[in-house]
Amino acid sequence: MDNLRRTLGPLGRMDWVALICTFSLLGIGVAFIYSAGYGRESTQWIRQILFILLGIPVYLFAAFFDYRRLREWAYPLYLISLVLLVGLYFFGMSIHGARRWYNIFGLLYFQPAEVAKLAIICLLAMWFSDTLRNLRRPANVIVPLLLTLLPFGLIAAQPDVGTAFILLCIFGAILFSAGVSWKLLGMLALLGVLSLPIAWTMLRPYHRDRIMVYLEPDRDPLGRGWNRRQSEIAIGSGGLHGKGFKQGTQNVLGFLPVTVAPTDFIYSVIAEEKGFIGCTLMLTLYSVLFVALARTSLRSQDVFGRLMTIGILTMLCAHVTINVAMTIGLLPIIGLPLPLVSYGGSFVLSMMLALGLAQSVYIRRS
Repeated sequence: MDNLRRTLGPLGRMDWVALICTFSLLGIGVAFIYSAGYGRESTQWIRQILFILLGIPVYLFAAFFDYRRLREWAYPLYLISLVLLVGLYFFGMSIHGARRWYNIFGLLYFQPAEVAKLAIICLLAMWFSDTLRNLRRPANVIVPLLLTLLPFGLIAAQPDVGTAFILLCIFGAILFSAGVSWKLLGMLALLGVLSLPIAWTMLRPYHRDRIMVYLEPDRDPLGRGWNRRQSEIAIGSGGLHGKGFKQGTQNVLGFLPVTVAPTDFIYSVIAEEKGFIGCTLMLTLYSVLFVALARTSLRSQDVFGRLMTIGILTMLCAHVTINVAMTIGLLPIIGLPLPLVSYGGSFVLSMMLALGLAQSVYIRRS
């Protein structure tokens, strides 16, 4: 009986607010992935349920796992993520010109970039939680920057500029939270601004076209600007209450392409069918989840747990902010899914693993 109590004891210390928000968003995702494929005999919503069922033990394992042991695994996990990213150029499958996935026996498209995000979070949390490291020395900031830029370059070359940008957001947030001096932060920000012309020359032509469409909304409405325009029409036509579940004409009639409706543009489907009120309720769930993660970070018993949770919070917040902003026309289209809601096997599993690790920090709070 005592052993059973010790085994199940962590359940009583879990952050139930975060747990409820997580699975509520997963449920919303299944419902609107079904709606996005309505009338097309799509089975994506069934596969999404299977991914969630597979993710539940992953979530619980991560929650029960002592996150502090990840300090010892930070470098091996980082090296594994690099090997997986490099392996894509030899064994990865290409879809629409992008080589981002491994085909796992035809059952799951595994995206190593998701592993890289978690590996970078653990590595940076380990690096900046070292109390003996003098963060006033530029070398102690430049080294983790270079370690971040390596997977950044490999992911951007796939090409997957959106996911690569998330790595920079994680780096910036952990750097700031670790207490790095404003002088160093300013120097890094200036370096980032000065590198923009170089970054522009390295973009693929369609990436540049998307940016130009963002700057000139009426540019190429039947080509590069099609998805953005149809997304804005879908969101605007939803009004206050929406057109009703499975009644979104932009989606059902195919104006919002079926290839992106359940993934990058799932927010547009929700906005058209449930309107402003439905989107507000969903974004409220995200906000509550973010507050719960921030609370976990503040109550962490060590710096490693605090920084790791901040990295997870930044990853989720950046995904949500960029996805919503690009679907309503505030940012260029860069192809980032909505966490826990968009369709995707490795994406769902990685998000559940990350949130499970945040639960591990909360369970072992001081």
